[in-house]
Amino acid sequence: MKKIVKICLVSTFLIVFSLVCFAGTYFLVSYIKFSHLELNADALTSPSLEIEVYDNDGNILEEENNFNSKYVEIEDLSEDTKNAFLSIEDKDFYKHNGINKKRILKAIYNNLKSFSLKEGASTISQQLIKNTHLSNEKTFERKIKELVLTKKLEKNFDKDEILEFYLNIIYFGNNCYGLESASNFYFNKDAKDLSLNESALLAGLIKSPNKYSPISHKENALKRRNLVLKEMEKDEKISPNDYIQNSSKDIELDLHKECGNKINTYSEASIDEARKILNLPAKQIAIGGFKIYTYQDSEKQEILNNSLASVDFQGTDYAGIVIENKTHGISAYLGNGAYKILDTKRQLGSTIKPILVYAPAFNENVITEETEILDEKVKIGDYSPSNVGEKYNGYISVKDAVKKSVNTVAIKVLSYVGIDTGKMYAEKLGFTFDEKDDSYALALGGMTYGENLKTLTNAYTTFANLGNFDDAVFVSHITDKNGKVIYKHKTNERMVFREDSAYLMTDILKETAKSGTARKLADIENTEIASKTGTVGKRSGNTDAYNISYTPDYAIGVWCGNLDNKLMSINGGNEPTEAVKNFVKNTKHKEKTFKQTSLVTTAKIDLLEKEKNHKIVLASPYTPDRYTSVCTFSRFNMPNEISTNFVELKEIEADVKRENSTAILTLIPEKQIKYDIYLNGEYYRTIKEKDEELKITMPLTREENEIKIKSSFSNFENSPEKEKEFKIENKNAWLKEQTQKQKKDKWYI
Repeated sequence: MKKIVKICLVSTFLIVFSLVCFAGTYFLVSYIKFSHLELNADALTSPSLEIEVYDNDGNILEEENNFNSKYVEIEDLSEDTKNAFLSIEDKDFYKHNGINKKRILKAIYNNLKSFSLKEGASTISQQLIKNTHLSNEKTFERKIKELVLTKKLEKNFDKDEILEFYLNIIYFGNNCYGLESASNFYFNKDAKDLSLNESALLAGLIKSPNKYSPISHKENALKRRNLVLKEMEKDEKISPNDYIQNSSKDIELDLHKECGNKINTYSEASIDEARKILNLPAKQIAIGGFKIYTYQDSEKQEILNNSLASVDFQGTDYAGIVIENKTHGISAYLGNGAYKILDTKRQLGSTIKPILVYAPAFNENVITEETEILDEKVKIGDYSPSNVGEKYNGYISVKDAVKKSVNTVAIKVLSYVGIDTGKMYAEKLGFTFDEKDDSYALALGGMTYGENLKTLTNAYTTFANLGNFDDAVFVSHITDKNGKVIYKHKTNERMVFREDSAYLMTDILKETAKSGTARKLADIENTEIASKTGTVGKRSGNTDAYNISYTPDYAIGVWCGNLDNKLMSINGGNEPTEAVKNFVKNTKHKEKTFKQTSLVTTAKIDLLEKEKNHKIVLASPYTPDRYTSVCTFSRFNMPNEISTNFVELKEIEADVKRENSTAILTLIPEKQIKYDIYLNGEYYRTIKEKDEELKITMPLTREENEIKIKSSFSNFENSPEKEKEFKIENKNAWLKEQTQKQKKDKWYI
């Protein structure tokens, strides 16, 4: 047994020793290999850089996209500000020579345990090199390059210079590069005037600007800020009392509107996308001379700008985006707000209904356009949604429910489809859901975090493309400084809905634009248009308003709202729809009608069955046209039952009761049937076009009375007939008649 243990220990030692030798040799060889790498001083010190962004005609975009233009000197910053970054990012910054060996060993150990490269051990010097000289990929080769260049950095610059460079290039989110830019954006003040609380917030933000955003993830930002404060207390940079006072404070932002408008431009959105494509910081893209070519259509961009400017959004934030259906390229974008709108998820309201509810229901063959659903107050557990104004329509078709944006019907249809199925389709269209998003509130846009305008608008291109989807993009291709194409966008369409399902959704949304919640678009004549509005709010006001529309050529989405959820009076059917209308009316259209598909057909349905029994059945060949309607159906979900309303004449439902000298005839008529009533052989009355129970009072003038009812199809030649007779005795009436007759004969008495 001891021998086996000894062999195992020796084997383990040899394996570990071999791995260490291999790793050491690999590191040494790679270090020597990359030792020739040169430090680019311009990358560290350039105060202002610009990235060239071009439209689809090769013209440079004349939008301000420079960054790092505001520079702060290290001696102008408070000790609290400098210490906030040092405590959370690199406690030993002034002690090490650029590499923190203890942190590296700890990170290696943790990464070996997890079989990943998740944990880093970068010092501030290493982070500076990574952000100015290298890509963001996590490989050993990149790490070795980083170490080589970090050593050279430390030899050429002193610690204060390195810290100054670092604070002026790090990314704080919302296109804020450098501390001065971030301070101006988030707090509308210079970096030299930052308080302890504000400094801690910004220091915590740089680890993950999206995750710790004080705008969109306030709770995360608070926890991260307090962690920075706690580390400062541990390092004895602030007192325990300072920690207690500051950690209990709320986050108070003063977003700079002018800065926000600059970050909501087409060029800035394109740079953001290019950063992800190239896996490079924006500063490296600028230093490297990369050129970004986009799908922007300058004419559409100008029309969008004018369309948004022509609408009074009442001081709210707003944005508009235009996506070409065929290329999936974004041809125009503009936002107005003190934060990066495309990075912000908002509640979607009713705009989610076609995506999560109705299109999936068509695709699962759960509904047709004409399916009748009872619009009534619903309650599912503790969830009790209502329609706008507490108005309920009774039975209503799916088409009309979408047009009117009826909430209760959407919830019922989602219950037929299933929450997981609805989410599955939405996820295929780019939506992301939180694990808590598992209730029927999803049918009305009730998500934990919501979704952004780009993802929402792009989902609607799927209907115009007969069910095919691809991600929408700003960038068409990228070249290096020598003009060589290093990236080219390729479409990757995949089918999410069948052609018939997408066509039916468009068919309904076209009606929404004509006579539904988006009826402001009804007078558009230069193209077909489909539309859906959405409003998020409560009785006292709204927080978000949308119009998402699409034509055969493109989809356009307009949103307005307030980041702090301050209430407004705008709703989706008004200002956002007005902006869409202005854009569509002023834009040229190549295709003016939506794509057709052979997977849909039309058929006549029996309106009597729909009206009376809320069933969708085919009309028989004998059904008069006025009792039919021509409707559109998927060939996979056609009604298969044929109405018998004009095939078989139903038995007459009637009864008679005598009250004194009168008869009470009770008749339950059918709307399509005519009833001729006779009393004692003489015509008395005709009943037609009625479908509610009737009571008819008839005088009994004889001892033996006969009531006859003859039925036939209304306005139907050679209609079959049925009869029903009732005989009623009335001796009192006969005796009275005889007495009166005798009195009349004996006039002489």
